[in-house]
Amino acid sequence: MNIKELIVYEDENIIALNKPSGILVIPDRFDKNRENLYDALKEVYEDVYVIHRIDRGTSGIILFAKNSDVHRNLSMLWEKGKVRKTYYALVHGKFFRKRGRINSPIGRLKKKKGIMTIDRKNGKKSITEYEVIKTIKNFSFLEITPHTGRTHQIRVHLASIGHPVAGDVLYNRIEATGKETFTDDCSRLCLHAYSVEFFYEAAEKKIQITAPLPEEILRYVKEAGLK
Repeated sequence: MNIKELIVYEDENIIALNKPSGILVIPDRFDKNRENLYDALKEVYEDVYVIHRIDRGTSGIILFAKNSDVHRNLSMLWEKGKVRKTYYALVHGKFFRKRGRINSPIGRLKKKKGIMTIDRKNGKKSITEYEVIKTIKNFSFLEITPHTGRTHQIRVHLASIGHPVAGDVLYNRIEATGKETFTDDCSRLCLHAYSVEFFYEAAEKKIQITAPLPEEILRYVKEAGLK
């Protein structure tokens, strides 16, 4: 992996990468030799700090800090929900309304490790808004704004309303959707972290950093008829 080719923004304080699908953000707990962005960055930079994370299957924007002060400042912004995040996803099914808001608490599924679920009794507050950009045949292309940052939040929320993300083998299940499973030919999770927008204290201004949609998602969107 050529880490320099993934950089979409860099200054003296932060590095923003366009993470490929299938690559870990930090080292795997069980397999330390597994390829990940943090280790790749450490080979180039003296100091690297993880600010936030996205799922292994999700592609798109991921930020790292170059010093502890900026790491602390930006981590707090993420914790307090002061970062506007925009995702794009290809999902199964048609929507009756163009816009929607999912407000369902998320918790860990006790029966299976690493899987999240809607848990209205013990789950944490989780809010996701979406807008339908285009729908044709049995797929929809969405712009998504998560207002909280729970593990697998977008995937769990969309599956819970019967619209799992294309290529999501974990949540495209009857137990997750409450309805049925869907068929697609996607070899990856069709979810992309397109942009982050926040007040950048080091530069005393609001900035937006974006990562273009990867070719494989654009291809799936085209194949679904969503040109």
